Amino acid sequence: MHLVLQYKFFIKNLSKLKLSHLSETLIASEIVSLGGEIKEKIRQGEKIYNFTVGDFDPKIFPIPKALEDEIIDAYRNHFTNYPAAEGNLDLRESISLFLKQRQNLDYSTKEILVSCGGRPLIYSLFRSIVDEEDKVIYAVPSWNNNHYTHFNGGNHVVIETNVENNFMPTAEDIAPHIKDAVLICLCSPQNPTGTTITKKDLESICDMVLEENKKRSGDEKKLFMMYDQMYWNLTYGSTVHYHPVSLRPEMKNYTVYVDAISKVFAATGLRVGWSFGPAEILDKMKSILGHIGAWAPMAEQKATAKFLLQKENIDEFLKKFKSDVEIRLHAIYDEFIKLKNEGFNVDAVVPQAAIYLTIKIDLKGKKTVDGKLLSAQSDVTAYILNEAKLAVVPFSAFGANKNSPWYRLSVGTCHLKDIPEMIEKLKSAMQKLL
Repeated sequence: MHLVLQYKFFIKNLSKLKLSHLSETLIASEIVSLGGEIKEKIRQGEKIYNFTVGDFDPKIFPIPKALEDEIIDAYRNHFTNYPAAEGNLDLRESISLFLKQRQNLDYSTKEILVSCGGRPLIYSLFRSIVDEEDKVIYAVPSWNNNHYTHFNGGNHVVIETNVENNFMPTAEDIAPHIKDAVLICLCSPQNPTGTTITKKDLESICDMVLEENKKRSGDEKKLFMMYDQMYWNLTYGSTVHYHPVSLRPEMKNYTVYVDAISKVFAATGLRVGWSFGPAEILDKMKSILGHIGAWAPMAEQKATAKFLLQKENIDEFLKKFKSDVEIRLHAIYDEFIKLKNEGFNVDAVVPQAAIYLTIKIDLKGKKTVDGKLLSAQSDVTAYILNEAKLAVVPFSAFGANKNSPWYRLSVGTCHLKDIPEMIEKLKSAMQKLL
């Protein structure tokens, strides 16, 4: 009985525990929170058209067979011990060659760092560059830059983008904030929008970074750029992927790239990612990751090292994979434009890249049949989930204004046969509004 009372007292006072400032001010992942609500609805037997997950259903989008075979072979050969802290040499050699062949980039193995996906690399990059109150420039909507800046107590310099620029920042947007900034975060193709930065805009931003760094004295921090190109192989139509060093070779001194097999090979769960950039920065990142132990698994490293050299297998996989993703993106885009032409207050941005479609569902101010006013965008999100069974992620979950009517729709778990039914349910739900 005494132990029971002690336990009840402990639970009652658990919320009163004093923890770190970071833990007490940290905002939980909005996407994970939304995902929990969706999972509960599915558990209760509801059919939800779930387009929230930036991941793949392996039954729809399996990893390349050749990569799978290499992984199995690596485990059978007992590659189950610790890998090298910076990534195994054979993998870094393969990445170096892969970059040369695919992007005409020259990076030595000392300028490449491997980790268990992109997240630890981004975290360690922030920790290597950003001190408390340092200015970090990032646009919204964008994935997790707000959280990583908060981790470091950085000074958030937030640029709200718009549809006119395909939700990508311009040099004009950044210029007023560049003084004393230490990091600019760019992602192209972008999560959540599925759009890409233009050559002109990226050139202008690079020129601005180079000019700013010329002004800074030797004892001042330089201005660096994090360039997340996780989706760069997944571009469609006439879209071209541009990146800093291809346009301005001098940017090699100030750019750290983030990349992985996660999206390009539908291999999110394999946890093999890499950064490349100035060796001095990567050495610091390696030390941080070494303390965390955020290494990519040994067997997956061995398999990826072999697979990246298999040009024909990669090209064959990408041809079908990209086609299957693009078909889904355009099918949903076309249906949204039809709804728009029918007079519904929706819209969509032409898909350029990645696995995401930017859609607009602007129903604020409408009333439901039971008289409830959709007074905020969160009401709209809840309405389309409950009435249309459509789950998409609002741009507010990526740092945008909470009343933005734009959403990310991910097709990584999308069955083609579900699209017409999903659109019909959305249309029916909108028709019920007063």
